[in-house]
Amino acid sequence: MAEPKVKYDRQLRIWGEQGQAALEKASICLLNCGPTGSETLKNLVLGGIGSITIVDGTKIDEGDLGNNFMVDESSIGQSKAKCVCAFLQELNDAVKAKFIEEYPEALIETRPSFFSQFTLVVATQLVEEWIVKLDKICRNANVILVVARSYGLTGLVRISLKEHTVIESKPDHFLDDLRLNNPWPELRRFAETIDLNAPDPVAHKHTPYVVILVKMAEEWAKSHGGSLPSSREEKKAFKDLLKAKMIATDEDNYKEAIEASFKVFAPHGISPDLKQIVDDSCAEVDSNSSDFWILVAALKEFIANEGGGEAPMEGSIPDMTSSTEHYVNLQNIYQAKAEADFKIIEERARNILKKVGRDPNSISKTTIKSFCKNARKLKVCRYRSLEDEFSSPFLPELQKYLTDEDFSVAVGFYLLLRAVDRFAANYNSFPGQFDGGIDEDISRLKTTAVGLLNDLGCNGLTLSEDLINEMCRFGAAELHVVAAFTGGIASQEVIKLITRQFVPMSGTFIFNGIDHKSQLLSL
Repeated sequence: MAEPKVKYDRQLRIWGEQGQAALEKASICLLNCGPTGSETLKNLVLGGIGSITIVDGTKIDEGDLGNNFMVDESSIGQSKAKCVCAFLQELNDAVKAKFIEEYPEALIETRPSFFSQFTLVVATQLVEEWIVKLDKICRNANVILVVARSYGLTGLVRISLKEHTVIESKPDHFLDDLRLNNPWPELRRFAETIDLNAPDPVAHKHTPYVVILVKMAEEWAKSHGGSLPSSREEKKAFKDLLKAKMIATDEDNYKEAIEASFKVFAPHGISPDLKQIVDDSCAEVDSNSSDFWILVAALKEFIANEGGGEAPMEGSIPDMTSSTEHYVNLQNIYQAKAEADFKIIEERARNILKKVGRDPNSISKTTIKSFCKNARKLKVCRYRSLEDEFSSPFLPELQKYLTDEDFSVAVGFYLLLRAVDRFAANYNSFPGQFDGGIDEDISRLKTTAVGLLNDLGCNGLTLSEDLINEMCRFGAAELHVVAAFTGGIASQEVIKLITRQFVPMSGTFIFNGIDHKSQLLSL
């Protein structure tokens, strides 16, 4: 067997060894292994998930051969769960794979405790009634639920759990933590040792922009009553001052200083997003608080005391035009500040743990270090229960989506997926599922959809006739291409949730295969 490090080489570059270890510890339960479920699981098995359990009570028939690559002709009449499980096991022998030949609905009804053994449950192709029951079970057991569904040319993915906290949110774009608007004493002292008016052109050209901006900002503040540039005119005047300092046109360090001057104008202190997290009631910790909230409590104390309103220093600096000596010195100054901040937060966290009656060493140094490095990028995601969303969605949002041209198809599909479940409960089949009677199904679905809209408080609003006709034309078919796309989205979210890296999506994801659009609805 390939050495795991080599085997998973590419993905280790994305989520690192800690992320991979989390995946290898996770146990996943899949409900229904049609194409949507099989495709979701295939991506996770290839990624090296720890163990999978497939629950499906159906036997393979000819229809399955047309939309699921994980069954073949020789398996007709056999258990679908067994065949898909064997196929997936072939893809990665390091994964523990097992199956249960039972209908998921029966397990939800008779053995709710079955689900508490898993890290995460992926529920595919279940109707609303069972999804709501399962969501309650998973929430009570603190098990993450990911719902995925493909229906004709539409797909849906929805995450459900009380709270998900992320330290490594890895945003695409984020401002370097340089503190040019609020330098600490060591950085100031270093800047003081460098003369911007040095006669040597080589030295002038290799002064790092961090130093240029710290010195120029200080100079500006002296002549402006201690304040930094804030109005447009002042910002322009500040840039003009920088331009005036250039003694040659090829001085890249001054060009970098002009481009980065907005970092001097940034407001002091923490972002509104981080403020919301430190002010959250969960930051009032007790012995049941998670490690994340213990660290937030330590961070809150730090910001109010040693941090002087700022988060701990990140400690890394970007590339810049500079002499090697200056660059290395700067790097050391930033790293020393980050290390000092980390030590304070570590001590505060250990004291808080002691205070709430937990082992002061129960949070590792590595975790605290990562928390400090990412303190400005923390994320807390909370999800409404499916029962809440289904019985009382946010009305203003729902009405806005229904009347907004950009969202009307996505919200139309979302409501029609709920309407077809009502339809099936009343008529024992999905609209258009069987030959004949399509016109009757269309009018029945229309009536069902109007009833649903009225129940949700959207009286007088309607869904497009075309969409209702399309939904009946779909006949509840699970098309492989839509299932593969939906499964791809679902598995990507599962990886984010298990590795606790990147930010999982909020709201309900709808894929609209007619217009090739993906949208998130916040209801």
